[in-house]
Amino acid sequence: MDPTLDGTLSGRFVRGLTLAPNRPALRADGVDVTYRELHERALVLAGSLLAGLPGEPPAVGVLAGKGPTAYAALLAGLYSGVTVVPLQPAFPAARTRQMIEAAGVGALLADDDALPALTALHADGVTLPTLSAHGGGPMPALTVDRDSALKTPMPVRPSGIAYVLFTSGSTGRPKGVPVTHANTAHYFRLLDRRYDFGPHDVFSQTFDLNFDCAMFDLFCAWGAGAAVVPVPARAYAHLPEFVDEQRMTVWFSTPSAITLVRRTGGLAPDALPSLRWSFFAGEALSCKDAEDWATAAPGATLENLYGPTELTITVTAHRWTPGRHLNDMVPIGSVHPGHETLLLDTEGAPTTGDEGELCIAGPQLTPGYLDPADDAGRFLERDGHRFYRTGDRVRRADGGGWLYLGRQDAQVQVHGVRVELAEVDAAARTCPGVEDAVTVAVPVDGTVELAVFHTGEPVPPARLARHLRQVLPAAVVPRAYHHLDALPLNSNRKTDRRKLASRATAMRQSAGTGDTHERRQESQ
Repeated sequence: MDPTLDGTLSGRFVRGLTLAPNRPALRADGVDVTYRELHERALVLAGSLLAGLPGEPPAVGVLAGKGPTAYAALLAGLYSGVTVVPLQPAFPAARTRQMIEAAGVGALLADDDALPALTALHADGVTLPTLSAHGGGPMPALTVDRDSALKTPMPVRPSGIAYVLFTSGSTGRPKGVPVTHANTAHYFRLLDRRYDFGPHDVFSQTFDLNFDCAMFDLFCAWGAGAAVVPVPARAYAHLPEFVDEQRMTVWFSTPSAITLVRRTGGLAPDALPSLRWSFFAGEALSCKDAEDWATAAPGATLENLYGPTELTITVTAHRWTPGRHLNDMVPIGSVHPGHETLLLDTEGAPTTGDEGELCIAGPQLTPGYLDPADDAGRFLERDGHRFYRTGDRVRRADGGGWLYLGRQDAQVQVHGVRVELAEVDAAARTCPGVEDAVTVAVPVDGTVELAVFHTGEPVPPARLARHLRQVLPAAVVPRAYHHLDALPLNSNRKTDRRKLASRATAMRQSAGTGDTHERRQESQ
């Protein structure tokens, strides 16, 4: 392999190409795409992109779902040597435009299913050169030109930014997190030593490409010559049959998937016998969920992973052993080698105790947000190290590693999607008629749902939900909306979020489950 590709994501795919050129790198919608085929498609797209632009763009947006052409687009972005910005076609156009502007995206690579998203972006004022097999739709189209195909992926510097992902921001706009080639090189070297993946493995791919855990699936698989299989939503209703049909050996998802599969009867003993590895991240994993999954996949080693986007995909791991845990929740495990940890007390001061806010420094740490203004309060310098404040409270576990205790700020995970409650508050306040709004999280089946309390005019819940779908990802649009004459205050004269959260939880329990709850509204 070209030494300039060593330690890069492009280089990992080329390594898989060397190991298994004629084996499937991807199986999507029943179609196998070999390593050789995907490599050649990516070289053509990357070369066409670079040849069709007057200069190298600072970043390329990859507007792609999980269809057969999405992965060639993502790989082409990496092959071009330019910073890649994964963009979700299902996101509201206004939100995607914010990401494009923040990351300095100068061109788009789009998959075959992105035309509706391109049309919506164009209507929202975005006009960028776009490369797609079916033209750019309303965008200025770049031509797919086989004569411009690259001979090999473009070289990159370790300090260069491999990709930018966006997380929820408390200011009402998403925050861009750049991840460098050096970040991913350290990460995947650790994983190569920890796991025994090989060409005969078949990986699930449950995460959207703008979710950092998707990088685990793709580049663990592709670095080993293994196949990746996107999991369609319909597969969860018959997951044992799907896993067996695909001969799947590696599963990775949020813990919410366990609840979903349990409801459909898919967690019977030995229902998932082909799995060798099972990974979960993005939400807290309960011991009950781990036990049920392990019963269904008795041949699989199960690990609970943890990591904010700012620390490159995952930065801890805990290997599950049935019957060995005394708590209700599975530990998040030990921090990856090469990193330093620091605990802060409730006042934000370093503590030598066994419990506090987890801060991590090391080679997986992002160099900082795209907008330096977002760095305030999230990073700290101590003893020559730059630490990221995760906002997560942890306690040292017996035998080492960490137990996750929950958030100490207003950030939550909704089906694995990280969201600042303040961002939802800000979005709700932009709805005509709403004066003030407060969002709270309601525990439901191992994850959470969001509920909004708002003052001002008694805006109908359907109108509020419709408004929020225009600016927020669908996964974090609240399920319940409650009108109040005034928001309750605590003794410090601040909004009493705890009281509102208790109220929302009680109201959901009394209302039952389902969409009928989404339509509830009350006046105080």
